[in-house]
Amino acid sequence: MTFGLSLGLLVLRLGVGITIAAHGAQKLFGWWGGPGLDGFTATTEKLQLRPARPLAIMAALAEFGGGALIVLGLLSPIGPLVVAANMLVAIVTAHLARGFWSSAGGYEFALLILSASLALSLTGPGGYSLDAAAGLTLPEPVTWIVVAVVCFGGAAGTLLSRRVRRRRLELG
Repeated sequence: MTFGLSLGLLVLRLGVGITIAAHGAQKLFGWWGGPGLDGFTATTEKLQLRPARPLAIMAALAEFGGGALIVLGLLSPIGPLVVAANMLVAIVTAHLARGFWSSAGGYEFALLILSASLALSLTGPGGYSLDAAAGLTLPEPVTWIVVAVVCFGGAAGTLLSRRVRRRRLELG
């Protein structure tokens, strides 16, 4: 891998990974003015995602842990796909109805994180990563396909839990 490509992927990984890991830390630990797990669980309940507490924990861990894996360039493509699927759920449940711009609560930020994470899942972490340093390569494209199906299947299940809840409310 060339110097420029490896360095570019490192810069992208650091920017995306640190940002999303910090975002997850706000939700998990309440750091940097975040809601902490109790506050994020309340948000998850308002979004009608059920069961709220386990889904809040999984979403916060996806951001924090996925972001850490992206920063380290470890076990690629797992971290980027976990983050991308989590951002898809965030877009659909919390941001889509508010339009594009994040200043109005829209999906601009989440879409950028989703796109960059998806790109990193396809390119790999680059030469300046723990995967490269350890000589770790997961079988491709099988790993990407399996992890993508699991992550986006989980996202679909999360979104369907919300839809089923709404139908029950309408029928009841």
